[in-house]
Amino acid sequence: MLEIRGINSYYDKSHILHDVSMELKEGELVCLLGRNGVGKTTTLKSIMGLVKPSSGSVMFKGNDLAGKEPYQIARAGLGFVPEERRIFRSLTVDENIMIGEKHRNDTASSNGGWTPEKIYESFPLLEKRRNNKGAHLSGGEQQMLTVARTLMGNPELILVDEPTEGLAPLIVKSVLEMLLSVSKTGVTILMVEQNFKAAVKIADRFYIMGKGQIVWEGDREALSGAEEVRKTYLEV
Repeated sequence: MLEIRGINSYYDKSHILHDVSMELKEGELVCLLGRNGVGKTTTLKSIMGLVKPSSGSVMFKGNDLAGKEPYQIARAGLGFVPEERRIFRSLTVDENIMIGEKHRNDTASSNGGWTPEKIYESFPLLEKRRNNKGAHLSGGEQQMLTVARTLMGNPELILVDEPTEGLAPLIVKSVLEMLLSVSKTGVTILMVEQNFKAAVKIADRFYIMGKGQIVWEGDREALSGAEEVRKTYLEV
């Protein structure tokens, strides 16, 4: 579904991504792991067009998205859940969700289309809070709302940046279960995460990044056995 080949990205003259290549199959939940500052968020932004790669390709369902504007990439079927969440704090949950509704040219998606009714069925906690303003939600609820709002655009693939950052352990569990349930509806997910112990519970496959490069890839079983790799690139 998504095939990234040899992308290089810069911030001004700083070379951040060095020939990054990744691949996601339809329906997978893939996690990009690594320490702070190694280029994980830049990878998501390069896919989404928020950072323009200087070279390489971002192929989505056979079309190269590299160099396109973020709105064009969103219309192609990608959604982005930023680490900052960026909900509208003065609006209710209901209003935030409705703002996320988009009409793509290709309205048919693998999950059959997201509606407010389907959102509340999938996110029962948000239904209980639907009349609450965004400012009154907990961190975990805000994270769920950001994912729900993104799904209203009916993406076939969502990019999720650090979904458990700053959350209490119990809330982390709820957010991960929420992402797993979204994955089971047919939405493909690429998730950036630092928390290895959290990510290994839900992801199908993993990429590990170090200093702007992909240094390892494999499934859950392989990662669990790769002690030296975890020590070198993940452990503090």
